Amino acid sequence: MRRFDAIIVGAGQAGPALAGRLNDAGKTVALVERHLVGGTCVNTGCKPTKTLVASAYAAHLARRAADYGVTIAGGIGIDMPAVFARVQKVVRDSRHGNEAWLEGMEHVTLIRGHARFTGPDRIRVGDERDGEDITAPLIFLNVGGRASIPDFPGVDAIDPLTNSSILQLQAVPRHLIVVGGSYIGLEFAQSFRRLGAQVTVIEKGPRIIAREDEDVSAAIHDILEKEGIAFRLDAECIAFAPHPDGVACGVSCANGEPQVIGSHVLIAVGRRPNTDDLGLDAAGIETDERGYIQVDDKLATNVPGIWAMGDCNGRGAFTHTAYNDFEIVAENMLDGADRKVTDRVPCYGLFVDPPLGRCGMSEAEARAKGHRIKVGQRAMSRVGRAVEKGEALGLMKIVVDADSDRILGGAILGPGGDEAIHSILDMMQLGATAATLRRTVHIHPTVAELIPTIAGEIKG
Repeated sequence: MRRFDAIIVGAGQAGPALAGRLNDAGKTVALVERHLVGGTCVNTGCKPTKTLVASAYAAHLARRAADYGVTIAGGIGIDMPAVFARVQKVVRDSRHGNEAWLEGMEHVTLIRGHARFTGPDRIRVGDERDGEDITAPLIFLNVGGRASIPDFPGVDAIDPLTNSSILQLQAVPRHLIVVGGSYIGLEFAQSFRRLGAQVTVIEKGPRIIAREDEDVSAAIHDILEKEGIAFRLDAECIAFAPHPDGVACGVSCANGEPQVIGSHVLIAVGRRPNTDDLGLDAAGIETDERGYIQVDDKLATNVPGIWAMGDCNGRGAFTHTAYNDFEIVAENMLDGADRKVTDRVPCYGLFVDPPLGRCGMSEAEARAKGHRIKVGQRAMSRVGRAVEKGEALGLMKIVVDADSDRILGGAILGPGGDEAIHSILDMMQLGATAATLRRTVHIHPTVAELIPTIAGEIKG
């Protein structure tokens, strides 16, 4: 049995970074990865999808060239193999960069294989015959998650796409059905629509991205619908069956056409943690009913010496929260810090075009938590930079506590919204008030320059 100072299971966003910190501290580390170094972000998440979004944006902008006084002779063509070759190159380059970085660490051993606990400080890598046992007093889990496929009637009779398998397509689907009107589903819906597919989004709820305020949800719905994406909401009877033209998807028991016929189906209705085959019981590690590893505010599990970072702990489902998990664990352990998960302000983006940047609480969340609130809001049609770019779609919004003037949250849907939101996020992290934001000078002409103006226009 090989002994190490630390074992890290999973080479996603938090694992390699933690390996680097431990390596620099002179600790011997075993980093175990059974599939691809880089995890979801590098291989099937941020890197490939945002590369695909960029190609789709280029196609969309080319079609709109005349709006800017630019003439393009002939039609706009889509070379899908070239699109996906570019996607895969970005992925390969990033993954290989991560691998080279790890291989250059003096005290880190990268072990390929499936890890399973055989005790609270012991892990078996590989099967019983060909595997090996390793042990360490410190163990860190960074095993990520995967797409969840609900038990829809007839789902076993078709071959649905997930966020991973859709990236292997070599041709544009004739008609892509996207089941799930939330973040992942909407990004793929818009990208493939811009690349030439007919697209229908099917959502069980009464509106898309129900986590967002109704005005933000409605604005995104309107933007996507104007691009030709069809929506079927309140779809309570989702079911599948093979069809001569591809797949028949049942969408309604009461209203409208009962079925949508598509060539491909993408199921994007949530994710599940990769914890079901780790042998957690052998170590006594507790999970919740969905399989997420239970951790405290410093990411420690109920078993001394074991921590869980990233998507598998249910405390965040983003690359940036996984990396922040690494920072919390590393600084607390190596620097004597006292960092906590609850110190961070929630933030995320929806990378449709224009993108949505979000931080803190929505208006509805703030009301539900009992805050008396004030709201500042402005349509992108009243933002000069957006008008100049010919992309004046969306809105900007700030939510403020009416009693303390503390900023509770923000949403920016519009060009650069995923970047501009950080000026609100940073103020929130510092505990600043709306008055402080209002007095801050921003650069003209930018989208973000209107954020202090909105802070000065807040109304009860």
